[in-house]
Amino acid sequence: MAGPVAPWRVLVPVTSLLAGLLFATTAATADGTDLRAGRRTQVTDLISAERRTVDAQERRAAALRAAVARVQAAAAVGNSLVAAERAKGDALALGAGLVAVSGPGVTVSLDDAPRQEGVPAASDNPDNPDDLVVHQQDLQSVVNALWSGGAEAMTLMGQRVISTSAVRCVGNTVILHGRVYSPPFVVSAIGDQDRLRDALEEEPGVQFFRTFVDRYGLGYAVRSADELDLPAYDGPLELPHVVRSRGGGS
Repeated sequence: MAGPVAPWRVLVPVTSLLAGLLFATTAATADGTDLRAGRRTQVTDLISAERRTVDAQERRAAALRAAVARVQAAAAVGNSLVAAERAKGDALALGAGLVAVSGPGVTVSLDDAPRQEGVPAASDNPDNPDDLVVHQQDLQSVVNALWSGGAEAMTLMGQRVISTSAVRCVGNTVILHGRVYSPPFVVSAIGDQDRLRDALEEEPGVQFFRTFVDRYGLGYAVRSADELDLPAYDGPLELPHVVRSRGGGS
């Protein structure tokens, strides 16, 4: 008389049958395509839609600021007090970056290391992949060097940089004034070209970054220009702040 059948002798064939059925169903559904591609497409579409929304809101904000400026100009015509305050504001506008400027200067480009051609030999590859990308401190070193070199005005990725601008990195992207940018990152500054170049050469942070340029092929280029046209800053001027409760962490 045969003894009882061990449970595993039944479960193994059943499990194998179900796994084969699942694989066959997945293959038939995919039909040679990537089932996850639709999800990636949806995320890409969402990002594009949000960018269009931000662009539309920025255009509306710019139109409202222009309307306010027109009202102020009209009020200044018949009110000496308004005219005087407006004149004070105009005198400060240039230093605050609220006026478009032109002049000679330099443009600095920083880029991640190449991933295909020109990649260093495996023995020269860094242990840390972060060594192959541009970081926030690298950009800040360039910006600080240009300011210390007497830059009269500056842009990052075509946006005017002012005293309240914050350069922040998320992954290998940069966020400036609510916009996200991918490398290469371009900084332009108006000023004495020799002083700006000397300041870049002397900045320790830039020197440190250039060691990785030589070692791993990160991009770094400085170009002089006889005429740079930098736009005015047209974003909000309010200072953002964070309210922390007593005893709360940073």
